[in-house]
Amino acid sequence: MTLSTQFLTMLAMIGMGSLFGASLDTHNRFLKRSKRKSWIVFINDIMFWLVQGLSVFYVLFSVNMGELRFYIFIALLCGFAAYQSLFKKIYLKILERAITITINVYIFFVKAVRMLVVRPLLFLAATVLSLLLMTGRGLYSLVKWLLAVLLWLLKNLLWKPVKMILLLFWKLLPKKVKKSVEKLYNKLAGILNIVKNYSSIPIKWIKNFKK
Repeated sequence: MTLSTQFLTMLAMIGMGSLFGASLDTHNRFLKRSKRKSWIVFINDIMFWLVQGLSVFYVLFSVNMGELRFYIFIALLCGFAAYQSLFKKIYLKILERAITITINVYIFFVKAVRMLVVRPLLFLAATVLSLLLMTGRGLYSLVKWLLAVLLWLLKNLLWKPVKMILLLFWKLLPKKVKKSVEKLYNKLAGILNIVKNYSSIPIKWIKNFKK
């Protein structure tokens, strides 16, 4: 390994040590260990250390083809210590500022979507529904009025003349025919009464059974 490669490796590992410190603070900031269950914290820690290890190995492989030296661990510790002493407070302030800005942008976006999209759509849906209800009521009233007019026309213009003709025809019938018709009518009425009485018996049984 040449001196330039060793120098680049030292710089890269110092940078990775500082990046590890920033990543650790970011991880702890979002994880909130005291509010999480232990198994969630355990899984997140394993994933964090796995990602950090792979990242360090990838940078090391890119710089010196993955050769491990003792000074690499020293450089990582130096980078981590430099972050803790020089950059931690600044980074945490920047992180909190970025979180606050992100939350405010998200809240603004949600409010804008509600004001510009959701509320107009709700107003449009309410307007369309009101129009449909008004149209339905109007059609119902119109149909009801047309039926009333039709019934009035049937009753006064059609049924009355037909009724008068039938009465006149009834008066002109012979008495024998009238008596035959009356007998037939009485028989039919009696049969209907019998059917009505028999059909009411099962209904009475069902009501008594329920009691």
